[in-house]
Amino acid sequence: MSEYSQKRIEAKLSEAISTLIVTGEVKNPNVSTLCSVNRVELSVDNSFALVFISSVLDEETLLKCVEGLQSASGFIQKRVGSFLKTRNTPVLKFKADTSLRDGQKINALIDSLVDNGN
Repeated sequence: MSEYSQKRIEAKLSEAISTLIVTGEVKNPNVSTLCSVNRVELSVDNSFALVFISSVLDEETLLKCVEGLQSASGFIQKRVGSFLKTRNTPVLKFKADTSLRDGQKINALIDSLVDNGN
């Protein structure tokens, strides 16, 4: 499969899963509508997709959201399959993505070093 096709499917997966989260179709109480899909990594053969989830809330809420999404992965996979209209739907694995929060911490440290240097 070409890289273009793989990126297109990754974008469609991200859009479909984000829509399910924001609209509240995932009925798990641990899944907050403030969680969002940061990126999707699709395997070469399209059989697995690793979905990175981020949140503006604290890390505990993010981990609960990821657990809730993983427990509802069968439902999400079925809904995504009807959205994608491909022969096979990838098996979804959810993972917490704290890169945004880590980046903010690093920026704050750099800013504090710059302020202390002057």
